[in-house]
This record gives sequence, C-alpha cells and structure tokens, in this order.
Amino acid sequence: MKTGYRKLLPFPMALLLGACATSGTAHREAPADWLARARVIDIGHPLTSDMPVFPGGTRLGVKVQGTVERDGYFIRQLELGEHIGTHVDAPAHFATGAAPVDKLSADVLRGPAAVVDVTAQVASNPDYEVTPADLEAWERQHGPLRPEHVVLIRTGWASRWPDEQRYRNTDAAGVMHYPGLSVAASRLLRERKVRGIGIDTLSTDPGPNATFEQHRDFLPGGGYHIENLADLSALPATGAFLVISPLFVKDGSGAPARVFAFLPPSS
Repeated sequence: MKTGYRKLLPFPMALLLGACATSGTAHREAPADWLARARVIDIGHPLTSDMPVFPGGTRLGVKVQGTVERDGYFIRQLELGEHIGTHVDAPAHFATGAAPVDKLSADVLRGPAAVVDVTAQVASNPDYEVTPADLEAWERQHGPLRPEHVVLIRTGWASRWPDEQRYRNTDAAGVMHYPGLSVAASRLLRERKVRGIGIDTLSTDPGPNATFEQHRDFLPGGGYHIENLADLSALPATGAFLVISPLFVKDGSGAPARVFAFLPPSS
C-alpha cells in the first residue's frame, strides 16, 4: 500500500494488520481475516447540541443551510469547540511547541487497549484518583504495560451521560466531582511510554483538580488523551485493539474523534 494512500483513510487498514499480533490474543489466521470477522464497538458519544461540555467550552452549534425540498440537497453548518464530546487532547494542548492533533501520526492513533477497571473504587468515592497501585495490579495480572498500549480507565461515569448536571457533578461551591488519574499514576504511564490515556469522564484530571496537573504531566511527554469515552463495559482487560480517528485539524489543540474497538470474533 502506498504511503500517500494510507493518509487518505480515516482508520487505515494497513495499521490494523498487526492487530492480532499486538492485541494479546493469539489467532491462527491471517490478520486481515481476523479483522474481517472482528466485532467492532464504537466507544465514543455522538456530537449533539445538548451534550455535556467542560465549563467554558463551545457547544455544538448547528445551522441548516440547505434542504432537499428547497435546494435539492441537505447540508448544515457546524460550529464546535476542539474539546467537546469524545475527543483527543494533543500534546500541544498543554505544551508550547508540542505536536498539534494533525501531527499525531496514524501509527500512534491505534494500539492494543489496556482496560483498567476502577468502577468499584468510584462507586464509593466520586473523586477517586487512579493510583500507581491500580496500574501495577493490572500489570501483575496481565503483564507489563508497553509503549504500544493505549490505557483506558473504566470508571463507570459514562452511565451519567448525557445528563450534564450529573456528569459534571458540581457542588454548591462550583467544584466538580468526578474521577480521574493521580499525577503519580500519570507519571508511571509516562515512564511506561504508553501511547495514550483514555477515560469515560469529562477530563483525565479528577473533577476537583482545577490546575490540570495530570494534563501538565502527561501531554508534554508526547502522549495524548481521549476524554468523554462511552461505556467501556464490553471491553475486556486485554484483547481489544483500538483505532482513534480525531478530526484532521491543522494546528489543533485537540479534536472530536471516533474511537473504534476491534474485538476477536470469539469474544
């Protein structure tokens, strides 16, 4: 496949041909055959005008410009912020001179998913911060986190979507309360050189943290975030292969994205 052609595809098949070799699941068939029969789950939310956004974010604006009845075709104009809905944070979001979203190579926007489940901890503490112990417990059971991994934090918070009041969970003082990652956990993942971190909440930083310490730790190292993921309960701890497809926005600090999880046919 020609290199130029690969760039035209929203989720290049060439990048997926190593899926069965890196997903942690052994298969005795050609990668292309495995992919043809894979179960594909979209783990993102659709963009809507009433979905939850981070305070100060630009909501989706939609204006009809043409209708089939009037113009012979249907077309709309969209206005949207770079960080609404399910979206990718590029390194440039918190580091001057770092890669914007269009410079994240297709090679890094995919990889085997490492799903870390902290739903039990979050059930008793909405401000729960993922710890190094949570990540090390995953590694003891499933093996070391590797540079090709995309780590997904399953908190169960997606069940509150699209109710913005419940999703932000803001108290009387204006402080939001939802789970995220501790800076110590972020440092461990940066040391493991994982490609990205995804979470099913409004931010990878926990709600009460207004200084974005986790963002400031992880993004300048070249990794990316995926925020506002949808329900992750169908994904196993290992075995899923992710393809992340943010809008190809030049110099963007981030962009809304489709996120696809490929699961072995037998799963």
